[in-house]
Amino acid sequence: MAREIGNAEIAAILDRVADLLQAQDASTWRVRAYRMGAETCRTTPRPLAEIAGEGGRRALDALPGIGATLSAHILEILASGRLGFLERLEGQVSPEDLFTTLPGVGETLATRIHRELGVDTLEQLEQAAVDGRLAALRGVGPRRAQGLRDSLARVLGHAARRRARAAGSPRGGAASPPVATLLALDRAYREGARAGTLRRITPRRFNPERKAWLPVLHEEREGWSFTALFSNTARAHELGRTGDWVVLYAERDGDEQRFTVVTETSGPLGGRRVVRGREAECAIHYGAALPA
Repeated sequence: MAREIGNAEIAAILDRVADLLQAQDASTWRVRAYRMGAETCRTTPRPLAEIAGEGGRRALDALPGIGATLSAHILEILASGRLGFLERLEGQVSPEDLFTTLPGVGETLATRIHRELGVDTLEQLEQAAVDGRLAALRGVGPRRAQGLRDSLARVLGHAARRRARAAGSPRGGAASPPVATLLALDRAYREGARAGTLRRITPRRFNPERKAWLPVLHEEREGWSFTALFSNTARAHELGRTGDWVVLYAERDGDEQRFTVVTETSGPLGGRRVVRGREAECAIHYGAALPA
């Protein structure tokens, strides 16, 4: 049986987030929100696990200083004992870490999925499950792949429903940041990295000398809280793209989305910065025509 996470432990995690956000030059109001949330967790008499068990996220939202984002974080901590956002702030995030949150996926399989299938996100993993690549992977097979596909459908379906509610749209498309905003943030991040004006964190992976080399940018734009970092994945290192691929995390009202921006190498968008998966929107942004 999983150990129940206590209020003081949750508060300590949120305090650690606030410390790192402050050290990485995030906005004052964002730091203050985590400080206030930590204090609420610390001083709430009832166990947060009990409150969440009875009333779910809505009950956590109602606590002073919590709200949608922190309630989502608290539920993640209660469910897994970890907080992905904190791991990212500490330079510990990786696709492998993300995949191990799925039932039955350990570190070995997560590494194989990332390296052999070349996928970085849950959405890309779901596509690999649909098109048969996941089932063909050594150690998976059709039955296990179907189980992972079902798990991914639940996780990603829940996220899509939250995005749709946030947007007031059945499809939720309007709940993603515009391509122009993502490209502007990508430009600001790369310029800051080149100028040496951004804080640098010490990634856990591919960093045997424990150097603080990875620039990080926190910025608020159009109602979204963004975090930008160069990709520190195995594929980025293997292809020599750690200074080109930029990963953007966008969070609003407890909904987090991930985007990767790269320099396109060929075609009508060759030489342009492109958001993976949103090439058609990028073509419109640049006034370029994609092949039919």
